[in-house]
Amino acid sequence: MAESYVKFTVPEDLQNKALEVLELARETGKIKKGSNECTKAIERSIAQIVLIGADVEPAEIVMHLPLLCDEKKIPYLFINKQNEIGVACGLDVGSTAAAVVKPGKAKELCDELAKQITDLRA
Repeated sequence: MAESYVKFTVPEDLQNKALEVLELARETGKIKKGSNECTKAIERSIAQIVLIGADVEPAEIVMHLPLLCDEKKIPYLFINKQNEIGVACGLDVGSTAAAVVKPGKAKELCDELAKQITDLRA
């Protein structure tokens, strides 16, 4: 089961806020979609916030992302359904992960969300 590496449960309202940030960043800033693009964005330290699908199978596809994020001190959270990440990215299919690179008009929300994630994990 994918939950083995999910370190913390994210409240529904926080997940919705994260999806809102992702959608706004897609329209007014810049995002990266999929685990490969997210990995690159994290490694280059350009990701502001990372959303990871909690239902990704096999889990190995995204298992490295939380570790990378922790290493680079980039806030991340799990979204219950990867389809929701896909929709927020403007896709017709699910996305294993997504990273906000330039938040655009979502800057304030993004900063607020990052703080809430940090508090949640403390």
